[in-house]
Amino acid sequence: MSICDNFEGALMKAIRSLEQHVDCLLSYDFSELTAEELLERMNIVDDQRIYVIAEALRKGIDYHTIHSITMIDEWFIDKLAVLVEMENALRKGPLTVELLKEAKRMEFPDCVIGRLTGTAEKEIKKMRYENGITAVFKMVDTCAAEFEAATPYYYSCFGGENEAAETRPLKKVLVLGSGPIRIGQGIEFDYCSVHATWAFAKEGYETVIINNNPETVSTDFDIADKLYFEPLTPEDVENIVKIEKPDGAVVQFGGQTAIKLTESLMEMGVPILGTSAENVDAAEDRELFDEILEKCGIPRPSGGTVYTAKEAKKVANQLGYPVLVRPSYVLGGQGMQIAISDGEVEEFMEIINRIAQDHPILVDKYLQGKEIEVDAVCDGTDILIPGIMEHIERAGVHSGDSISVYPAQSISRKVKDTIAEYTEKLAKALHVIGLINIQFIAVGEEVYVIEVNPRSSRTVPYISKVTGIPIVDLATQVIIGKTIRQLGYEPGLQKEAEYVAVKMPVFSFEKIRGAEISLGPEMKSTGECLGISKTFHEALYKAFLGAGVHLPKFRRMIITVKDADKGEAIEIGRRFEKLGYKIYATRSTANALKEAGVNARKVNKIQQESPTVMDLILGHEIDLVIDTPTQGRDKSRDGFLIRRTAIETGANCLTSLDTARALVTSLEHIGEEEHLTLVDVASL
Repeated sequence: MSICDNFEGALMKAIRSLEQHVDCLLSYDFSELTAEELLERMNIVDDQRIYVIAEALRKGIDYHTIHSITMIDEWFIDKLAVLVEMENALRKGPLTVELLKEAKRMEFPDCVIGRLTGTAEKEIKKMRYENGITAVFKMVDTCAAEFEAATPYYYSCFGGENEAAETRPLKKVLVLGSGPIRIGQGIEFDYCSVHATWAFAKEGYETVIINNNPETVSTDFDIADKLYFEPLTPEDVENIVKIEKPDGAVVQFGGQTAIKLTESLMEMGVPILGTSAENVDAAEDRELFDEILEKCGIPRPSGGTVYTAKEAKKVANQLGYPVLVRPSYVLGGQGMQIAISDGEVEEFMEIINRIAQDHPILVDKYLQGKEIEVDAVCDGTDILIPGIMEHIERAGVHSGDSISVYPAQSISRKVKDTIAEYTEKLAKALHVIGLINIQFIAVGEEVYVIEVNPRSSRTVPYISKVTGIPIVDLATQVIIGKTIRQLGYEPGLQKEAEYVAVKMPVFSFEKIRGAEISLGPEMKSTGECLGISKTFHEALYKAFLGAGVHLPKFRRMIITVKDADKGEAIEIGRRFEKLGYKIYATRSTANALKEAGVNARKVNKIQQESPTVMDLILGHEIDLVIDTPTQGRDKSRDGFLIRRTAIETGANCLTSLDTARALVTSLEHIGEEEHLTLVDVASL
């Protein structure tokens, strides 16, 4: 959401608040489409439609025609036309003071004005300051003028009187929020921002939050002393910094959105509280990080950094397929893929490079092992590890889409000790002050580091709640100079709880038409739930129930898996059969199951004669579909249709055998909801 004193400005701010690499109505290029093609494209109602309308206006298509297709009121179409006219005026030039004032009134950012006028962004900024064209802030009165608002929030505009009074408390901190909630960067980071704000307030700081999502707690007007409802871009943040003059900014709680602003904040002269920008960069910079790992004696999967497809293929062939291809500085595994051939590397590199990359692309050897995750607090000397979380799905499934278990159930004491040792070494080597998140792969007794993030992570609320250790509060107090021992904690890995907590991802595939539901390194879950019990199996069963997996209903299931998975599928099928499930399978899977003594009923593939696997699913009497996609990007069309139809008809569909094994395990040990025990979380 955005707020401004004119519609054009509010729309421009909203566009750049999306954090989708867009900053104006020119961000998607439809200039090559003819007028007829634009009218046809306008019938598609999607997130790019507004850019199509803008291009239609550039090509002279009239308001009435656009309205007749889109049913958008002509008042709004006219406002889009005003923005298009400003684009043209800036292109034609010259850039006068009056034109610049009007462009800023409409909230054209300096970078866009620079691109349209062929002028460096710094020159635009200089011209603004020399002519007094700077943002002012207006107050949204949270008390509707009935009495003085004690907790107001502000929005920027160009022109008028500034209503954000400068305050000079003893200490002032700027907390950067996480912006729009999306897959990969969700409400977990808002939790961290809010708890950090409260912790700073307890320590006597005046707190200032910048965020722009109206559905978050951080944008409630009573969370911080001041709230600025603004886009999280360098220019917008600088406008606030000039007014507030904070003593420091904290970026480690706002996800990648806040981290990306670190360099800009330093250029503004704002100290970064906690882990320094250099050490955040060291965790992302492959060469620097490899040096740190070598000094610490910590192994990681082999890999390299590249910029082009040619370089990526060279590294991939040196490592041997499969490899993991991913951009730097992203959350939620955005753009991350497992490639098994040169062709797939080329395809993935082309997709990643559609957006200009400021940092190199990483190509790593893909190791299939058990993924383990740790969140910790470091004060520069000592480290506190609340607990070790184990993922049920093997490496290759994004951590946000994996079932996470605390305490870890199936790793040895040696592996746990190694993880604690590596966590301490890395936190100290990176000079972490505050939070750090590390992801490991255990292959047998060997432990490899796959990712280190000197910031909060999506598991922070989970591990805080299930261990009772308020790690955001502790991290905040560490940031302002306290030590872990002063806060009453003994450093190191904390004692494991006497109960088990299972974090289960929740997906919304049925609401996202056409989405591929198979799990991989790019995050797809839209939420999560928690199951807690004295036993692992009951906690797991509760978590499945919380995620909407209610079994059994009809005790009928379909298994269709790739060849490499047939051995594991036999064991899973046998266990479901013992639970009374009638198993259907496509030809090759059915043959493998039957040869192993599992009574699988053979069904035809989609293109064969009825009854087919699709007929079964559409009959609405299937509880569960287990379908593992073929490896690589070129997935079977049959498999995609089976998975989509299962989801759209309400059947549970699993694409990971690890998840399927967890599900059958929970059913074997519990089976019925009425047998569940209640756990009072407050008493844990």
